[in-house]
Amino acid sequence: MNKLATLSLLALTLSSATLAVNTAQVHNKIAQSDAPANANVYIISPTDGAVVSETFTVTFGLKGMGVSPAGLEKKHTGHHHLLIDKKELPAFDKPMGGDVKHFGGGQTQTTLTLPKGEHTLQLILGDHHHVPHKPAVISKKITVTVK
Repeated sequence: MNKLATLSLLALTLSSATLAVNTAQVHNKIAQSDAPANANVYIISPTDGAVVSETFTVTFGLKGMGVSPAGLEKKHTGHHHLLIDKKELPAFDKPMGGDVKHFGGGQTQTTLTLPKGEHTLQLILGDHHHVPHKPAVISKKITVTVK
């Protein structure tokens, strides 16, 4: 019985190690979901150059694709991610992290509170794994001034 228990424990340990290696590989690089060439994400409001109060609503727009929550794999759909005051786009071959604001529930607007001054806003669509599509569906970067 001890040999059987030892062999079972060894097999379980090796299986767990293999799973850990495979999981690490998946998190380092994930294949991108396809997006139609005509897909377009954009910020409906506020408009570029708008003057806004410290708390304001941002409304998202999307053409050529559908909105679906994170975790739901459905062709030509995704969910919004908002970049606030970012100089660079996130990596396209891995899930977007904490440096972007996620809307994994499929939300199409949000209320932001930002300090006074000039800020940039930009949307990028993510697939069911939070990975940007191929080609990436990215909005024009807009600038707002908080008064």
